[in-house]
Amino acid sequence: MRYPFPAGAAVVVLTAALAACGSSFDGHTAASEGRAPATRAPVTAPSAGPGATASSGAPAQRTSEPPKLPTDELTPATGSFDKKQKEYLVDRVPKGMDPAAVLQTGQETCDKLTYLVKVDRDTAVGAIVTGEIADAEPAVEHLCTQHEELVQEASRGYADGTYKDEQIRPGKYHDVTPTENCTWQITGANGKNLVSGSSTAGKRAGITLPDAARAFTSTGCYAWLPEGEHE
Repeated sequence: MRYPFPAGAAVVVLTAALAACGSSFDGHTAASEGRAPATRAPVTAPSAGPGATASSGAPAQRTSEPPKLPTDELTPATGSFDKKQKEYLVDRVPKGMDPAAVLQTGQETCDKLTYLVKVDRDTAVGAIVTGEIADAEPAVEHLCTQHEELVQEASRGYADGTYKDEQIRPGKYHDVTPTENCTWQITGANGKNLVSGSSTAGKRAGITLPDAARAFTSTGCYAWLPEGEHE
């Protein structure tokens, strides 16, 4: 469902949520000021999930990771993990790190989503789409399954960036917490401009990606979510 939530207020809420959870929304703060965030990775097609590479369609290159703690060694200093907690920790705890610290990170992700969805659902989904709330999918799968619909919707959204060909999913979308410099362009075969536009004073806008679309570029709009998900 679309919320009549002022874009500027959503920025404040989003920033406050991460600050309250011991983190920051530096990337979103940059967007609210009309600056390009330094480390945002847009999402691609649904199968790729939040945080994938937008422009090329190829998976992002992963750097070498330290060896992970074996499953039978996933035990806290005191007490024990329940089944869901242990499932979340599998292949996620680098050797030498306290599993409880990794678990806390996942629980903080759930806390952020719980807070944001109560204030503005679109902002919560947009934060997953852009990666502002990182690793939401595994945290939701194991630690806060009540937010599964947020992750599913985010997988069909777009963060600022350029998307081409198979990354295009025809349909109607609306933006989330746009800046006053929110602009977009949809092109067809041979780069023909099908539609382009910009928001007015940071107000939310809607677009339609037609079947003929071959590329979609968004700047300063933060995220686009599919219409009709929660009408």
